[in-house]
Amino acid sequence: MQHEPQPQPADELDAESVRTWSSLAVAALGRAREDIDAINVYPVADADTGTNLYLTAESADRALAEALGTPPAGVSETTADATLSEAVRAYAHGALIGARGNSGTILAQLLRGVADVLGDEPGGRGPGRLLAEALTRAAEEAYRAVAHPVEGTMLTVAAAAARAAEAAGEAAGTAADVALAAYDGARAALADTPGQLAELGRAGVVDAGGCGLVAVLGALSQALSGRPPAAEAVRGRAVPVPRPPQPCDAEEQGGPAYEVIYLLEAAEPAVAELRGRLDGLGDSLVVVGGDGLWNVHVHVDDPGAAVEAGVVAGRPYRIRITHFGDERRRARGERVQRAVVAVVPGEGLAGLCGEAGATTVLARPGEVPDAAALVDAIRRAHAREVVLLPGGADQRAVASAAAEQARADGVRVAVIPTRSAVQGLAALAVHDPEGTFDEDVVAMTAAAGATRYAELAVAERQSFTSAGICQAGDVLGLIDGDVAVIGSGLDETAQAVLERMLGSGGELVTLVLGPEVPDALAERLEAYVQHGHLAVDTVTYRGGRYSAPLLIGVE
Repeated sequence: MQHEPQPQPADELDAESVRTWSSLAVAALGRAREDIDAINVYPVADADTGTNLYLTAESADRALAEALGTPPAGVSETTADATLSEAVRAYAHGALIGARGNSGTILAQLLRGVADVLGDEPGGRGPGRLLAEALTRAAEEAYRAVAHPVEGTMLTVAAAAARAAEAAGEAAGTAADVALAAYDGARAALADTPGQLAELGRAGVVDAGGCGLVAVLGALSQALSGRPPAAEAVRGRAVPVPRPPQPCDAEEQGGPAYEVIYLLEAAEPAVAELRGRLDGLGDSLVVVGGDGLWNVHVHVDDPGAAVEAGVVAGRPYRIRITHFGDERRRARGERVQRAVVAVVPGEGLAGLCGEAGATTVLARPGEVPDAAALVDAIRRAHAREVVLLPGGADQRAVASAAAEQARADGVRVAVIPTRSAVQGLAALAVHDPEGTFDEDVVAMTAAAGATRYAELAVAERQSFTSAGICQAGDVLGLIDGDVAVIGSGLDETAQAVLERMLGSGGELVTLVLGPEVPDALAERLEAYVQHGHLAVDTVTYRGGRYSAPLLIGVE
């Protein structure tokens, strides 16, 4: 359980204040995520804006913690010699690589704009003036990143916050004064959004992305002043939310059917051409980043063409494709034909599977979800047919019991005998909701069965294993459920495990990193695979909170 830091009043912009801002922003979005999801109407009524903003902020917080050598959000220790520039640039980079959805991508660009100003020398400007310029640059960068800006959205709220910050800065306000002015300006602008955007007015809600931005600015104000914001802009307290949104399907909205997001390594001229290609393919185009690394977001009917455009521009990776149709039908209460329910050991994996269309159940360490939780997930999936991925051998009995109960309710259910989350990812990758149920189950079962799995864990005590005696603190490499390697560190143990797994061949290595594991480990393992196994590809995901230190899959 996270504990929010207790900020002290300060008129200083430094690494400590950025760290506190980040922690408070994660906490605020965590409290608000369900309420923001509930009022998500524009650009697509898919009820995930709050979740996307939260996951983006969590990624930014994790990168900041790693850069400062500190624990994740909720712990107040910081590194005394870290600079403001290092902190804001790490914060913005973490948001960029972990941005989710339209709103998360825009938030990442807002933070980049802040970093562009705060990361440079102040040049004689006081903290208040500097922060005002940073918030102004943030709004300008966000507008430039969106192909076709629309008023009444998160962009409008950002612009209003910037104007209020500028006024406070010109009046020689402190950094805390500027942050509070930005927060108040954003709240006022948010309340006006239903009158600016027809979709919001019809649904009787304010903009969901704007709600999230107000929460982030409230966290900034609290970090600098030591006082929590006077009100929160969700849950109907600070702004009216008369009724929930009324989602409509793709035909009624006239919008594309898929959301495509990926990170892209490419030069700026190639990205300029990419913008033109993607703008012709769909809408809601947002391209953020710079210095050779970009986050690309677009809604299209042809996701393959959107990914291919990225291949032409550079190297796309961490590709996520989400189909909107099933989410819209579920929101209306209509049954879809087929759904996937997956038990996952980590919040990051839950987000990843959710983006692939699965309904997820989070399994915390040492806990096995009961049958009632799985039955509830099957009902939430609201489908005539359900493919259930239990995620581990210890969960299969519970999954079978849940399947029997769901069948009694008239739902056709098949349980894929997955023994690891990476097998579930492999099964989900070949899921075909348009094929027949039996063909889909056979293909998913074959994909799971063709994936060898491994997990790295830390021994809690001395014990006998199939690989010998381990001591407390040793790193254990388990392959297909049995301890195969005992090592002293993650790097050496992971490489030894990969060497054994790839000894019998493979085409794709999947790495799932735990919350405390640095990206550098994945980079070293990717280089190791490329050096010794030229024909093998590697993909890396973040498991998030509650996941194991490292999961490995070899297909």
